[in-house]
Amino acid sequence: MSWSDLRKGRYTQEHGEYFVTFNTHNKIPHFSDFNLACIFSRQINTNETKYNCTWISWVLMPDHFHGLLRLNIKGSTLPKIVGALKGSSSFIINKKREKQDKLWQPSFYDHALRVDDNRKKLARYIVANPLRKGLVNNIGDYPFWNSIYL
Repeated sequence: MSWSDLRKGRYTQEHGEYFVTFNTHNKIPHFSDFNLACIFSRQINTNETKYNCTWISWVLMPDHFHGLLRLNIKGSTLPKIVGALKGSSSFIINKKREKQDKLWQPSFYDHALRVDDNRKKLARYIVANPLRKGLVNNIGDYPFWNSIYL
């Protein structure tokens, strides 16, 4: 699916909730590096504060990110929030590594949640990603996730 295909029909709903996924550039597992994963994870709080949004559930995998995002105020659009998270994390990580590499692939995938979508089930799906990928046997052993439901 092309970048322009991902943008077709994208609409930001005030107070909307979205399932969001984005990959590292060329699926390089940058976040196998514990320190880089810590840097990205700290950017979640910065992003929430700056854009008055809530990352309800999220998990950072070595080569991609899944999150359940709630927009809280008018003016903070989905592309602005996701772009800021990708941009700030890329800037800080490149500075730390003393490089100017692309960290993230362009664009992102999103799915707007409906009223009848089961948020707890989706949150469990997101957080269980390291288990499904065989990175850990117990989610408590994986440090790069959070959820208001669990």
